[in-house]
Amino acid sequence: MLAYLIRRLIAAVVMLVVIILVVFCIFFLVPKWAGVDLARNFVGKQADPAAVEAVRQKLGLSDPIYSQVWHFFKGIFVGRTYAAGGDVTHCAAPCFGYSFRTEQAVWPVLTDRFPVTLELAIGAAILWLVFGVAAGVLSALKRGSLWDRGAMVVALAGVSLPIYFTGLLSLAIFSYGLGWINGQYVSIGDSFGGWLGGMILPWVTLAFLYAAMYARITRATMLEILGEDYIRTARAKGLKEQIVIGKHAMRSTMTPIITMLGMDLGALIGGAVLTETTFSLPGLGQKVLDAIKNQDLPFILGVTLITSLAVIVANLVVDVLYAVIDPRVRLT
Repeated sequence: MLAYLIRRLIAAVVMLVVIILVVFCIFFLVPKWAGVDLARNFVGKQADPAAVEAVRQKLGLSDPIYSQVWHFFKGIFVGRTYAAGGDVTHCAAPCFGYSFRTEQAVWPVLTDRFPVTLELAIGAAILWLVFGVAAGVLSALKRGSLWDRGAMVVALAGVSLPIYFTGLLSLAIFSYGLGWINGQYVSIGDSFGGWLGGMILPWVTLAFLYAAMYARITRATMLEILGEDYIRTARAKGLKEQIVIGKHAMRSTMTPIITMLGMDLGALIGGAVLTETTFSLPGLGQKVLDAIKNQDLPFILGVTLITSLAVIVANLVVDVLYAVIDPRVRLT
């Protein structure tokens, strides 16, 4: 098991290095090849040439490519010092630079907004995993029944309806219409009840979409597994149906579910733009949307790296869970 974990950790580190190199090329080399002057974007199009040149020297945009790559890596892991003449600024690690619009350090803003996105992703993941898998298993066990048909119709609706529709509909009914839920985000440190009231609708709205997909995948996988020889053998031995389903069938069913969960949860940490925009949540999704509108490159770069790291960590957790569920995986 230890050797398996070491191999997966090494693979994760290599993947992180590759992603950082790709991100550097996309955000620094491609604009340069396209004739975009990042220094002018930083100071504004109306700035005089002396100010543009000073920023170019401070950010190291005139340095050789290998030097820029080195400072980029160094900034992420140990921090970076920006200097131009007598103007010296130190950015603690991880350093994603400073905003082109507000000149704020990117990392503190992202860490301030990251907990909101993490709360949204984890809360919704718990809901869609519990209800989606449960609905899929029951549909498979009651194949062709009224429950099966009804659950699949609801799942089809969940996959088909966009988040901005179900989100606004839930706000109109439960917040503005019935007044049961406030719908305004409150920090958990200020009020647990207010935080729960502000997060329940985003959780349910996001979970409705994913639970529908998980229910359909779980049903299809469970139906396939229930027809396997080892399931018939377990039943022929006289094992209770709860043991056959809970111990044997569910163990194989969870493999594709864990794969989906790792990918979905990792991507959701950086991609919950529609949900955060619909419910006005101050998370990463809302910030990156504002950064795209304002062409604020450092914030986009920071969110991209955080999202990539989240996906890598999620896949690493999935690999570990694979080894726990199926010991044969450790040999690969």
